[in-house]
Amino acid sequence: MDMPNKRARLLVVLVVLCGFLTVAGVRPAPADALTDSLPFDDTPLTVQNGRFVDGNGREVVLRGYNVSGETKLAENKGLPFASVADARKSATALRALGGGNSVRFLLSWAYAEPAKGQVDTTYLANATAQMRAFLDAGIRVYPDFHQDLYSRWLFNQGSWYTGDGAPAWAVALGGYPAESCGICLLWGQNITQNGAVKAAQYDFWHNRYGLQDAFLATAQKSMAYLKDHLSAGEFAGVVGFDPYNEPYAGTYDSGQNSRTWERDLLWPFYVRFRARMDAAGWTDKPALVEPNLFWNGNVSKEEGGLLDAGTLGSRYVFNTHFYDQKAISGILMWGNASDGQYVGDFGTVRDRAAAAGTTAVVSEFGHPLNGSTAGKAPTVLKAMYQALDSRVKGANWWSSPAGSGPVLSGSQWQWDIYNGRHHELMNDNPDKVKTSGDAWNDEDLSAVRLDDSGTAVLRQDARLLDRVYPSATSGTTAAFTYEDRSRDGSTTLTWNPVPSTLPKVSSLVGSGQYAVLVWRSAGGSAPTELHLPASFPTATTTVVSDLGTVSGPPAYTSSTPVGAAPEPGGTGSRRLLLTDSDSGVLHYALVTNGAISPSASALSGAKAELAAWAAQKFG
Repeated sequence: MDMPNKRARLLVVLVVLCGFLTVAGVRPAPADALTDSLPFDDTPLTVQNGRFVDGNGREVVLRGYNVSGETKLAENKGLPFASVADARKSATALRALGGGNSVRFLLSWAYAEPAKGQVDTTYLANATAQMRAFLDAGIRVYPDFHQDLYSRWLFNQGSWYTGDGAPAWAVALGGYPAESCGICLLWGQNITQNGAVKAAQYDFWHNRYGLQDAFLATAQKSMAYLKDHLSAGEFAGVVGFDPYNEPYAGTYDSGQNSRTWERDLLWPFYVRFRARMDAAGWTDKPALVEPNLFWNGNVSKEEGGLLDAGTLGSRYVFNTHFYDQKAISGILMWGNASDGQYVGDFGTVRDRAAAAGTTAVVSEFGHPLNGSTAGKAPTVLKAMYQALDSRVKGANWWSSPAGSGPVLSGSQWQWDIYNGRHHELMNDNPDKVKTSGDAWNDEDLSAVRLDDSGTAVLRQDARLLDRVYPSATSGTTAAFTYEDRSRDGSTTLTWNPVPSTLPKVSSLVGSGQYAVLVWRSAGGSAPTELHLPASFPTATTTVVSDLGTVSGPPAYTSSTPVGAAPEPGGTGSRRLLLTDSDSGVLHYALVTNGAISPSASALSGAKAELAAWAAQKFG
C-alpha cells in the first residue's frame, strides 16, 4: 500500500476512534497531545554533581505535591485513593491545575504488612495501579513509607489524637503505656511529650522485637513488587524511595544527643535500607533520606542534618521538610510572611546538600488553610516557593542574581481530592466520624478538593501553585526567579518588581507574571524546558532570550530555538522549549504574560537590556 492510502486509512481510524470516545463520554485528547512524546521525555533520573540529571544530561527540578494524607486514614485502607479512576482524576488535575511534574506517593507499612511477616500483595497491587495513574500522566513518583506518631494503634477510641505507620502487631509487641500528651495544642507535640509515642519510636530505632528488621523486609518486598509490576518505561519515572517520614529518636540514650543519634542509629538504618533497595533491583535509584525531624525547625532546633554520614553522593538525596511553626502557632509570629522570609532556611538546605555532595528535595512544606492562622497561608506559601526558586530575596534579585543557588525540588503538603468529603472513623470510633478538612488530627492543608459535580478545583490561588519553573535545564542553572503576582485577599503580592534600570523589560512585563532563567549550556542535544502555567496561554506568552525573541512561541521542532509543546501525559499542560547547540555559553530567557502583541522594537529593546544585565552580573 502506498503512503497516501496509509495516511487516509489512519485518518479514518482516528475519526472513528474520536467519535467512539465522544459517544462513550470520554473527551478525546487534544490533537497536540497525540504528539507529546518527544524523544527527550521519560528518562530515568540519577544524581550527578549535586543535581538531579535525566538521561539527556539535563539538570531536573521536581515540583509537585504529596499524594496524599488519605493514606493515613482507614477509610480507603491505607491507599491514597478509593479507585484508580480517582487516581487518574487527581493526576490530571495535579498536572493541569497544580503545575506539578512529580509527587511524593505515600504508602502504609500497616497495610503492606497487616500480619507479621506477611506482605499483602492486594494492597501493593492497588497501590501500584494508583501510582501508574500518575506515571501515565507524565508525573514522576517517589514513594514514601509514611508515619506520624508511629502508629494509629497507640491510640484508643477516646483519644484526642491519632497516628499512622506501624501495624497493630508491632504495637502489641511493645506493651506500651496508655497514651497521653498532656496539654498539647498541636498534634505534633505528641512526638516529644507522649510517653507511648516516645517509647515506640525508641524501640523501632533500637530494633527491639525485630521491628526494624520486619520493616526493612517489607520495604524490600514492596520495592521488588513495584519493579516487577511496572513496565520498564513506568519504572523509569520512579525517582527513588523515601525510607521513613520525619524520623525522631523518641528518647535519647544516656549521653546521646541528636547528632550522635543520627550517626549511631539513623544513618545505619539508611545504609540497611539502601542495601534493601539494591536487592530489590533499585540499584540505580537514590534513597531520599531525611535527617532528624527537628534539624531545621524554626521553633525547636536540634543539631544534625546527617553531619557524620560523610559524602552521600549519587546513592542518596538529602531530603528534608520545612514548616513555619511560628506562623502556625499564631503566637510566635504576628502578621504575615514577607519577601525573603525563608531564603535563609532554604539556603541552609542547599548548603547542607552541597556539603554532603548530593542534591536536595524539600519533600514537605505548607500551611493550614483553615483555622486561626489560615490568613497567613497566601504569604507563607509564596515565601516558601520564592525560597525554593532562589536564595536571594525579591528586592535584591536583579542586583545580585548570581547568589541564587540551585533551584530546589519540593513537594507541597498536600494534594487530597477528598478534602472536606471524608468519612473517617477516628481511631475506629463510630462516634467520631471525621468529614471536614483532611480528616486527620484537625489538619486542613490540601491545595485541591472536589466540587459538587466531582470536578477537581484549587483551594489556593492558581497564580501561586501553577508556576513557571525550569523542569529541565540543558546545562547548569546560574539563576532563576518567578514573580507570580499571587493574591493575599485583594492585594497583589509583588515582591520582585523589574527595576527602573531596565525600563524596556519593565514595560514589556507590565503588571503581568514573569520568570527569568539564566543558565550555562553543556552542549546537550535536548532543549531546556520550563513549565508554562495555564495563565500563560501560548498565544500571549512572550519570550525574550539570546536564543530568540518571540510573542506566541511556535510549535516546537528540533530546529526551533524557542518553541512550545504539550507536556507528556495528555493532560493539556504545556512547556516552553529553548534549544542551544553550544557548550559553556551563558544564556538567558525572560518569559512573561504581561505583553499583548509587543512590537519588534519593544522585544529588541528588552533583549538589549537583558543582554547587558546578564553580561554585567555573570560576565
